Amino acid sequence: MRSAFFVLLGSMLCACAAEKLHLVRPMEYMGLRDASAAVPVSSNLFIVADDEKNTLRLYSAEKAGRPLREFDFDTFLEVTSKSPEADLEGAALIGRRAFWIGSHGRNKNGKERLNRHRLFATDIAITNGEVTLAPVGKPYKRLLGDLLQDGRFAEFRLADASTHLPKDPDGLNIEGLSATPEDHLLLGFRNPTPHGKALLIPLLNPNEVVEGKSARFDTATLLDLDGLGIRDMALFGGSYFIIAGPAHSGKGFEFYRWAGSGSPPQKFSVKHLDDYHPEAIVIYPDKGFHEIQILSDDGNRPVNGIPGKELGDSAPKTFRSFWLTDQPKE
Repeated sequence: MRSAFFVLLGSMLCACAAEKLHLVRPMEYMGLRDASAAVPVSSNLFIVADDEKNTLRLYSAEKAGRPLREFDFDTFLEVTSKSPEADLEGAALIGRRAFWIGSHGRNKNGKERLNRHRLFATDIAITNGEVTLAPVGKPYKRLLGDLLQDGRFAEFRLADASTHLPKDPDGLNIEGLSATPEDHLLLGFRNPTPHGKALLIPLLNPNEVVEGKSARFDTATLLDLDGLGIRDMALFGGSYFIIAGPAHSGKGFEFYRWAGSGSPPQKFSVKHLDDYHPEAIVIYPDKGFHEIQILSDDGNRPVNGIPGKELGDSAPKTFRSFWLTDQPKE
């Protein structure tokens, strides 16, 4: 009953919102810079991925600081030693199983990096207050090939896009991943943006894929997000909350709520958003759309005037979090 109440409450609040969200409770976490994807673990814990490392980290949603636990997936992901990062960019939770996806794009110099072709799953458990993260099956490496073989997607020229720089408008970059009401997964593309619209492709058999079966897809959707692509998205109560952004590395992020096929996305305004680089959404079941946690990918945030990722491991590793609420600031 309590869960059903909060689903209803979140839907009512969002339906009545005046297209404005308030940015509150900014915090700074330690341990990584490039917070790129995340899932909730409980009402006050979340696990976040780093697009520079293959380590997933557990944090408290209520108290900033160092990670509570770290989970190294280098061996499980079967990455090669040259450029080993899987470039993890999206995450989604179906039940207690979290799915994680690499960008499937090239590196910033346009070189092919097959280590980025990864979709994998982890089962989350909490026993006596201890969070464990167990890998499921094997990492799936053929997702891009499956997409290219599906004739329904030929008009999007994904084969050509996969040969371009990942942040070019015509490049290929998967950055969003969400569960659907049917317990499928929805792939969200940062680019390409066909006809100036964000590309979404449903993956129908995520549990089979991580056991080695070929991916099966449903019909693609083109979503009008004012020319922007998908940076992250998350499902709650049958609707999606979406971070949209440009193909390039600059500013220009927007937030939307989308009720699914046949509905236009609702755009929100957020003051001070350009102070951050939003890349990951965490929606907690007891909060719903009433209060949403957003993580900032701070890899390019300057440290003494130099982007942090250019300083390597010598510089402090931090990323920021903030919350979006439909309630006015106190």
